[in-house]
Amino acid sequence: MSGASRTTLEAVEAALAKAKLFQRMGADARRRLAATGAVQALEPRARLFSKGDEGDAMYVVLEGEVEVRISSEGGRDVRIAALGAGSVIGEMAALDGGPRSADVDAVRRTRLLRIPRDSVVEAMRAEPDTLIDLVAELSRRLRDTDAALEDAALLDLGGRLARLLLREAGDGAVVSLTQVEMARRIGASREKVNRKLHEWCDEGIIALGRSGVRIVRRAALEGVIEDLRAR
Repeated sequence: MSGASRTTLEAVEAALAKAKLFQRMGADARRRLAATGAVQALEPRARLFSKGDEGDAMYVVLEGEVEVRISSEGGRDVRIAALGAGSVIGEMAALDGGPRSADVDAVRRTRLLRIPRDSVVEAMRAEPDTLIDLVAELSRRLRDTDAALEDAALLDLGGRLARLLLREAGDGAVVSLTQVEMARRIGASREKVNRKLHEWCDEGIIALGRSGVRIVRRAALEGVIEDLRAR
């Protein structure tokens, strides 16, 4: 395995075992797959690949985080997903070897395992359950892409910011993202995000503190999105 001066084969195998796509794959098959890969390191904001690049490999995030982005029909840069350790990237290439369908950049220091397409195809032929998992993952990614493009088309900055806060808060009430991170994720400037957050703070919808953004009136944020969709 090239490029693995600080990464043992065992560590890569363990990372593959945590990846949802390879959890049902046999240990021997994972070991063979790990042995065919090469570890690649990216600095923050470095590009892994661009839309239209040759799809000759699939990647597994070993540590760090990458961001997947595409452009909407209106020309807006749309963030599709942020993918962390255990995530698989470029899975479409594992099926058809076609060109990349999105841009992928590192959010922070990131290390990935690059697996050649031929190795992925061989492993999936030997492990049919993994192919089923791949189709399921592709279906989920397609739904996420449709939702992101719909948001870009129908929601203004307030709607996209409300959607982000609700999604990141989950069942909790605090979002720890910085305003710079929020701005990047919704395709806006930090100044506009800051202005909208303070507007909502004045209205008692959220509270701003050192721990992040605390959602005070969840229904009000949900209402922002519903009102825009109803127009």
